Amino acid sequence: MNDQNYKDELLKAWEDTYKKGQLTLWLFLALKHGEKYVSEIRDFIQKYSRDTISCEEQSLYRTLRKYYDLEMVDYESGKGNKGPDRKYYSLTPLGSELLESFIKRNIALFFNDDIKELIK
Repeated sequence: MNDQNYKDELLKAWEDTYKKGQLTLWLFLALKHGEKYVSEIRDFIQKYSRDTISCEEQSLYRTLRKYYDLEMVDYESGKGNKGPDRKYYSLTPLGSELLESFIKRNIALFFNDDIKELIK
């Protein structure tokens, strides 16, 4: 294997790990300003991650179920377009509080001048 292929493989592995860890953040950001059903959540994530993160609906359902059980996400049934009822998901007060805390502890630091300088 040549040097560039090796580097590309390493970068892809790093990005795959990074992206798996980002699903919760993106999911909570999608629900931050209102309820959405699963395909809207998926579309939000793809749009705002600029297509760098894509997820299968089954992954979203599993993740939403987990956070529902932890009382961080809730849902209500509502009418779908020409089909069966849909589940409209939203953050609970606990989910909103945890998102805010996560952003303060882990995201906001990237806006500090010394960290911006490191990233350049």
